[in-house]
Amino acid sequence: MSLSRRNFVIATSVAVGGTMALSACSSGGGGSKNGGHAGSNTYTGSTVAVGTADDSKGPAPEIKGAKKGGTIRGIAPDDFSHLDPERIYFSWNSAVGNLYIRCLTGYKIAPDGSMKLVGDLATDAGTMGDGGKSWTFTLKDGVKWEDGSELTVEDVRHGIERGFASFTTEGAGYAQTALTGKSDFRSAYKGPFSGKHLDAVVTDTAKKTITFKLKLARPDLNFTLAMHSYAPVSVKHDSKEKYDKDPMSAGPYRLKQHSVDKSMTMVRNPHWDPETDSIRNAYPDGFAFEFGPQSLDATDRLIADSGDDRYAFMAYSGVPAERIQKVLTDPELKKRTFNGLLTGLYYYAINTKRITDLKVRQALIHAWPLEQIRKIYGGPSAGDYATTILSPDILGREKFDVYNKLKKPQGDPEAAKKLLKEAGKLGQKVVYAFPQSDNYDKTKVVIENALKKSGFNPVIKPLDSTSYYDQVQQVDNKFDVMWFGWAPDWPTGYTLIQPLLDGGAIGNGQNNISQLKVDWVDEAIKKNVVIADPKAAGSAWAALDKRIMTEEAPIIPETYQRRFYLYGSKVGGALFDPLFSSAVFYKLHVKA
Repeated sequence: MSLSRRNFVIATSVAVGGTMALSACSSGGGGSKNGGHAGSNTYTGSTVAVGTADDSKGPAPEIKGAKKGGTIRGIAPDDFSHLDPERIYFSWNSAVGNLYIRCLTGYKIAPDGSMKLVGDLATDAGTMGDGGKSWTFTLKDGVKWEDGSELTVEDVRHGIERGFASFTTEGAGYAQTALTGKSDFRSAYKGPFSGKHLDAVVTDTAKKTITFKLKLARPDLNFTLAMHSYAPVSVKHDSKEKYDKDPMSAGPYRLKQHSVDKSMTMVRNPHWDPETDSIRNAYPDGFAFEFGPQSLDATDRLIADSGDDRYAFMAYSGVPAERIQKVLTDPELKKRTFNGLLTGLYYYAINTKRITDLKVRQALIHAWPLEQIRKIYGGPSAGDYATTILSPDILGREKFDVYNKLKKPQGDPEAAKKLLKEAGKLGQKVVYAFPQSDNYDKTKVVIENALKKSGFNPVIKPLDSTSYYDQVQQVDNKFDVMWFGWAPDWPTGYTLIQPLLDGGAIGNGQNNISQLKVDWVDEAIKKNVVIADPKAAGSAWAALDKRIMTEEAPIIPETYQRRFYLYGSKVGGALFDPLFSSAVFYKLHVKA
């Protein structure tokens, strides 16, 4: 599994100089006490449930006071890199994808940020059989493409099969692996353009059903299929590589104009029927995206709030550090913000292949100066202290604090020294690697000081940010502790624990850079992934999270970071997207 595209954008946004603004509503692990910023539209972590067939019925709940009409304008530093759904994995592409892409399942997001997985194109969230080796979905009536043609189960199958094609390598590979039983799934099937269908996907046109017969049990496949990488594509209108430039819409908006790296305009899709869609509202007549302005420029324009910028919002990059205090201390500006915890976790991986003594790893966790690090990021406005592997948006996640980091976020040198003495490792050399940036060049100082104070002998290794992942993802690297981050691809424990801590995920270019290889961990991952009941699975992942942190201590959790966005005075409905760490585009509307 490659580095999460969602994680990549978040991680590199910080690594290249801290240009994104982060703001939080607590100084600890949640809530809004101690001088937080809960007065704005604040998202503190999502709860996730699987909805019913009734939850899957359209239309989407109305937003109070919202009316149809007008154009919402999105400002972003970068263009969308892909519009072909099977080539979408990166959060920014997914955020806009919600306007024109529909999948078998999707997330119904409530005003408080809580989510229900519901049927989007399907009548419900799917029917599982054979212990997770079989999944069946029934397509809703009345779903059409932008040209008015019917969206069929054959189109759904075609989209799944396109994920095997040679030109869709940017997309996710979870379903393909489950269907074939192979991580190199393209060796088993070349895609639909070979003239053959994948035997593991069975459609019934008359009943409007599609059934997935998996080689590997996946009780959470209904979550996987909510990813845009598994959206349908019209068999008749598939232009292969060219589809990336002109995709067909099944959602409320369609592409009208796209000047690469400059602008993109979307207008209403007249053949989208809100009665078939329980997820999306569609109040604006269209969206106009402007690409190029960096976060500081965008923030200053929205602070000024003049002309068309009154109808604009920060579509991806957040308020930068240079303006965060101005925005948060001005009551009128603060009213025009929304914020939320970014999906996933920032942490420091401990190389268990080099730091083999558990007590030394535990001492590192006690020593780590979370408070001083967060001050450099911006203080409490930068996010919440992390103490678990699972992030707050994960189904079943339980909060715990094995190492008392919430009580002593500045570090506990005495506890660290005690463990080092017990291990006979006082003065232990520790090589710390991090990607060079303005922020991390500062945090290295407080980390070095804390390690010295705790009885370690730190060696600091700044690495070029452009090659950072390539270097730390080598099994023979010479680093003991490495900055890292990860965002899950759907909100279950599997998508965090498996890629980061499964012994099978050790290898060059892989993401278990802690190189943890423990039989009971690997066995627990295999056991948990096939638990059919979502609540039972969530509890199992939470228990595994705590046991790993207690008995193996392979990582030092740092923060669940937060991003703040600003929007114009004529924009309504601004809500943080707990999936893609941006706005929920389809809930925005123009104020009268």
